[in-house]
Amino acid sequence: MRFLKILISQFHKLYKVNGINDEIKNIFQRLIHEYYNKFGRDFPFRRQINPYYVLVSEVMLQQTQTNRVSLKFLEFIKRFPDFESLAMANNNDILETWQGLGYNRRALALKKIANIIIQEYNGELPNSIEILKTFPQIGHNTASSILTFAYNKPTFFIETNIRRVYIYYFFPGRTNIDDKEILEILKKTIDAKNPRKWYYALMDYGVMLKKNHPDLYKRSKHYKKQPKFKGSDREIRGHILKLLIKKKEFPIEEMIRIIGLSKIRVKKIIDQLEKEEFLKKVENLIKLV
Repeated sequence: MRFLKILISQFHKLYKVNGINDEIKNIFQRLIHEYYNKFGRDFPFRRQINPYYVLVSEVMLQQTQTNRVSLKFLEFIKRFPDFESLAMANNNDILETWQGLGYNRRALALKKIANIIIQEYNGELPNSIEILKTFPQIGHNTASSILTFAYNKPTFFIETNIRRVYIYYFFPGRTNIDDKEILEILKKTIDAKNPRKWYYALMDYGVMLKKNHPDLYKRSKHYKKQPKFKGSDREIRGHILKLLIKKKEFPIEEMIRIIGLSKIRVKKIIDQLEKEEFLKKVENLIKLV
């Protein structure tokens, strides 16, 4: 760590005087890579890389911590090892396997994506950000990360831990920092020779910064306090789906009684779940699609 501290001190002194130049870029890349070489995290989705595994893990990692994803990822790919098996699976089996990750719409989005890839792209994950962005549940950042990790292709994206790294090094003393500013610097400092390893390293460095500098993220213009899960619609949605996975179908009135909240609120959530194609109503029953 002493060597890293020397590099960090050198970086701060030179950046304060010269701004971004080739020397700053080289020092920055070196200290990020050196940290990763010594302290990089190990995850199953980093060990064996193929486009399908990358897609599954990146969708799982949306709004979910890596330690929760790791075990669930192994369970998921064991049950659905490729695009074809996922496309052919029924929703009940997919949601059952997904339990514990939350944001269940991501699970059904993966099935829809698998169907699209089988039917329209001959079972091959497209090597294009613009095409990936047309898939459900995939925006620019996720499309970019999928492309980089699946094909080791340089792209430009920001997520929470990457944001922390750039705020720490390139915006000393600043607040209300816009991602557009970060993105411009990211483009100038990316390691285009091995972008997959570079982004892994940035993310792992960001995790370390979170522990040592927990308030860094608050300096971002995009900082928002995480809403409480307890008592939220998201918690109720998860409860309803969990019950349906176990019992397959429920009388609506019984479901309302078990949830123990107002009939209006529970029915509204059930209607939303039906709209999102999680379940369907048949007379007085609800069941998974």
